[in-house]
Amino acid sequence: MTFHLHLVSDATGETIHAVTRACLVQFSGVDVKQHVWNLIRNTRQLNLVCESMAQHRGLVLYTFVDEELRQQLSAYCKEHKIPSHSLLDPVLDAMHHHFGVAATHLPGRQHVLDDAYFQRIEAMDYALAQDDGQRQQNWNAADVIILGVSRTSKTPTSLYLANKGIKAANWPLVPDLPLPDDLPDIVQKKLVVGLTKDATRLVEIRRQRLKLLNEADTSYADIDRVEAELLFARRLFSRLNIPVIDVTRRSIEETAAEIITLLTHHHAHAQEKKP
Repeated sequence: MTFHLHLVSDATGETIHAVTRACLVQFSGVDVKQHVWNLIRNTRQLNLVCESMAQHRGLVLYTFVDEELRQQLSAYCKEHKIPSHSLLDPVLDAMHHHFGVAATHLPGRQHVLDDAYFQRIEAMDYALAQDDGQRQQNWNAADVIILGVSRTSKTPTSLYLANKGIKAANWPLVPDLPLPDDLPDIVQKKLVVGLTKDATRLVEIRRQRLKLLNEADTSYADIDRVEAELLFARRLFSRLNIPVIDVTRRSIEETAAEIITLLTHHHAHAQEKKP
């Protein structure tokens, strides 16, 4: 049996997609067809959504902040006995009662071109410029510096952090590649994080990488070399006394979340040191 799920939003749909994705993974074996409706901001557009809902009856989840459209959709669902739920209403009501201030009910406010938006763009530019050990002289502007051997997700983690407005630089650890001379000093000033991964899994990923590049299986994916690289990295992390994250069974989002927690702690500790 296929269950139809309608996701309706008056903005980009980022919020409703994230919530739905987080919930759907808890229901294994359920066949769900999602009908996605973003940027629904007038009655004409809403009528098209309602037509589809009538043809493919199923649960309706929506994130409307526009009061009129929310009421129209709610009334339609009640009239046609279609189950629906507003994801934002409970949170907006709770904030309204706590703050004592009414919500503006303006769609897309989280995507305005404000300081936070330009901070994310700047962080993205920074992450790309500092990727894989480039422009080490700009590390003073970094919020976090990520160390790790090849294929430990340094670049995607840096870019994900950049989307959160965090400037991340990364450095590839290779036994034959000299380390930055001022790395010990940087550790005293900046948050430096080491990434590691299970050797067997790392070999698999490197072999897949070589296949994509149509390159022969070289020592890059040799288990002995990989284990030697990981040992070199572990010894370096221990010598620098930096936090280490094993990314073997972590998604990029989980690794970034751990780094953000470490960064928050790092900033709090730095504030405590100030006179």
